[in-house]
Amino acid sequence: MRKTSQTKPKAKPTDGLRSEYRFDYTKARHNRFADRVQPGSVAVLLDPDVARVFKNGESVNAVLRALVATMPGRRWPGA
Repeated sequence: MRKTSQTKPKAKPTDGLRSEYRFDYTKARHNRFADRVQPGSVAVLLDPDVARVFKNGESVNAVLRALVATMPGRRWPGA
């Protein structure tokens, strides 16, 4: 009688994720946008319909500052 090796069936991930990933960090590149971010700033993702209204970050900040000034019970930090 010949012996056959029994292989364990591999469990298939149900959610499509592996239990471990190995990344090659030698191929990583510097974030080219990192120099644009000023200390203390916060990045916000606008929805496409809202982004079409504003031409740049300054216009968004102007509208938000005007909105904050109208809010009752809120004091503007610069005032």
